[in-house]
Amino acid sequence: MSLNVGKEVAALQRMTVKQLRERYAEVFGDETRTGNKAWLVKRIAWRLQAMAEGGLSERARQRAAELANEADIRMTPPKAKPATKSKERTVTSAVRFAGDNRLPLPGTVLTREYKGDTLQVRVLENGFEYEGEVYRSISAVAKAITGSHTNGFHFFRLRKGGQR
Repeated sequence: MSLNVGKEVAALQRMTVKQLRERYAEVFGDETRTGNKAWLVKRIAWRLQAMAEGGLSERARQRAAELANEADIRMTPPKAKPATKSKERTVTSAVRFAGDNRLPLPGTVLTREYKGDTLQVRVLENGFEYEGEVYRSISAVAKAITGSHTNGFHFFRLRKGGQR
């Protein structure tokens, strides 16, 4: 790379995007709509170097032309097709979450001896009740009891399939 091209490439880094777009038009003879500064700098620097030292070899140009002829290149993305209304009628229904099979049915009272006290937790449809307060998970109840994060299923000795 000659000293002149090196200085020009260094000057590209200090240019604004607007100035780079103008320089791109000078060097390539074509306008660009991009606002990506890094891309503009790389492309202009490549072009300046190619003009100073010569571009691709004739063999490379021929190979590129062969590849371009074989390639199916799309310059712009296809237009989005508008959504069409379906002739079939869509049927919606409520899906009920089955929940965790380790939990007993709502209304069940879980009992556990802990540090000399008998603890009772009622299973609700959307949570768990312990000492008049409702918790979202069995682990939240165990944390309230122990004061630290504890796996609620292990704390209340709940096994797969609702077995105790």
